[in-house]
Amino acid sequence: MTETPVISTVGLSGLLISFGSGMSEPANRAALAFRTVLEAEDWPEVSETMMSLVSVFVAVDLVDTPAEQLREKLTDLLATRDWYGAALPGGRHLWHIPTVYGTDLAPQLQEVAEVAGLDPQEAIRQLSTARVRVLTLGFAPGQPYLGELEEVWNIPRQQDLTKSVPTGALVTAIRQLIIFTAPTPTGWRHIGQTAFRNFVLGDSNPFALSPGDELTFPAIERAAFDKLSRTDRFGGAEKEVIA
Repeated sequence: MTETPVISTVGLSGLLISFGSGMSEPANRAALAFRTVLEAEDWPEVSETMMSLVSVFVAVDLVDTPAEQLREKLTDLLATRDWYGAALPGGRHLWHIPTVYGTDLAPQLQEVAEVAGLDPQEAIRQLSTARVRVLTLGFAPGQPYLGELEEVWNIPRQQDLTKSVPTGALVTAIRQLIIFTAPTPTGWRHIGQTAFRNFVLGDSNPFALSPGDELTFPAIERAAFDKLSRTDRFGGAEKEVIA
């Protein structure tokens, strides 16, 4: 059963609209669609909107704008359609990002395959053919959370912390993938390595990916990766317009 949106006050900084108590495709779709429409409304009291996996935060100074006044407007907007079945936003792209799986570059592929109950080659086949959505950006600048993978990939985070994975690392846990945008400690398992850079400080367009974009991670050999790592920030990635 689809959940009902819940509006909560966040101190004096704004309101949070939650479309689910946990990650699901309909709840993420609703958050993406609602934020897009809300941005287009261009309400003067709203200074910024942000989204997580299944929620949208509306930044408003609640000293100047009473919370109930904003809640009423949000409730009216929520009532205009079925957000859980809404169309995804326009302007989205499909990215194909070359990825080397395993080797010394991504040393936890074997471990991940075992946890998922797959042999390494089948794990690579599934990961390299999966098509996932940018669910949200967060934790670090431009860091994309991608999903959802099939249920077999509902594997937990590891118990120990990996001290650091490099920029472009592809990691997995709980049916999601992440491309790291900077060297970072993580409890997610490092299964692939890309030369893709989603965040470039000082660039006129610092984030290449946006929530709602979709990605695949086709497998390449180590030699091909070594060449791509010397190319542009996208590491040989190709993109096409899908909406």
